[in-house]
Amino acid sequence: MTVLEYHDAASGPVAADAPRTFLPQQDRDPAPAEQARIRPGASANAKLAVAGAAAAGLSMGLLLTAGIGLIPPGWTLIVSYLWFVLIYSTLVFMREQFSAVRDRFVTVLMVSAGVTVLGTLALVIGFVFTRGQEPLAYWNFFSQDMTGVGPLSGLDQGGILHALVGTLQQIGIALAITLPLGLTTAIYLNEVGGRFAKVVRTVVEAMTALPSVVAGLFIYASVVMVITHQTNGFAAALAITVLMLPIMIRSADVVLRLVPGNLREAGLALGAGQWAVVWHVVLPTVRSGLATAVILATAHGIGETAPVLLTSGFTGVMNFNPFYGPQTPLPLAALELVRSPVPQMVARGFATAAFLLFVVLVLFILARWVGGQEAGKATDAQLRRMAARSRRDLPRIEKNYHDFNYQQEKE
Repeated sequence: MTVLEYHDAASGPVAADAPRTFLPQQDRDPAPAEQARIRPGASANAKLAVAGAAAAGLSMGLLLTAGIGLIPPGWTLIVSYLWFVLIYSTLVFMREQFSAVRDRFVTVLMVSAGVTVLGTLALVIGFVFTRGQEPLAYWNFFSQDMTGVGPLSGLDQGGILHALVGTLQQIGIALAITLPLGLTTAIYLNEVGGRFAKVVRTVVEAMTALPSVVAGLFIYASVVMVITHQTNGFAAALAITVLMLPIMIRSADVVLRLVPGNLREAGLALGAGQWAVVWHVVLPTVRSGLATAVILATAHGIGETAPVLLTSGFTGVMNFNPFYGPQTPLPLAALELVRSPVPQMVARGFATAAFLLFVVLVLFILARWVGGQEAGKATDAQLRRMAARSRRDLPRIEKNYHDFNYQQEKE
């Protein structure tokens, strides 16, 4: 029986039944045992070092302030924190290299900054709601104005309905002016451009740093003193507009920059004009971002006090006409009530501030939720709506297709 052979360039003739594939993995040494994986996060020693340094820092702070009296008691937290940083850095230096000490030191500073901001916000919210919780329990606080309410009247009389109506009307007028002007300016900066766009962008950036009292003085000098000759809600709305406009333009400008350039190029390549691409491609892509810009500008305008202090006037009665007579918004009502020497009025002022703070927080949370959508990426609800529209359009497309084929066959 003849054994077939084939010729290998490296080793010469090889039998046909010999293995033709060289498997180098079979000749390798067995792999070493897998080492333990490094898990990210703080180790037990690091956590104990932080806890021990915090306890030691607090003890030193209490000793130097409340114990010995070397430092005033009001400095207890600051002194304790400085000792905590010093002791923690020393503990890390005893076990780690200098680079690790530097990293841990910067990490402690960053975490401390975040905790300080959250703590300050919680302290402000807690203080305002604690001082104003009693009037908030009465329904009349939201359904009545201050008509006929004296300084010694009980909390079951009077409310902030007049201030709520004033705020809604003034913010509505400001949005009616700011929304088209702000969005068109942002579109101009991104889609048109040119030399003049640089000037506009510079002016907008400068207006974001404009003090609110300057906006109020400008409207007071140019509108109240020259045109209306009295404080009113419309003048306050114009002052709020001056402050809302740069916020909306900058926020919308940043969002429009996130639109991918290939979307614009695809629309132009399909034969659409520039403004058709802007209206049907660019704006729908960043719809959520533009809504966030509107909400942020609204929240900024609702909380302004200095401009409305000069332009709106103060009254405790209802005024539905923003063009005639004083019209008090919520920030001004809270300010005037808190300045009263009567405890009931002060409580109403803190309740007004708490309600205003709640509204602003809700707007910021809503902006965060709406702005969480990535530009150009549809949500699940939008995908379902697009699928439903496609199913509705399918019979029409099929009918047009059959009509076209029938027409082609006739020809």
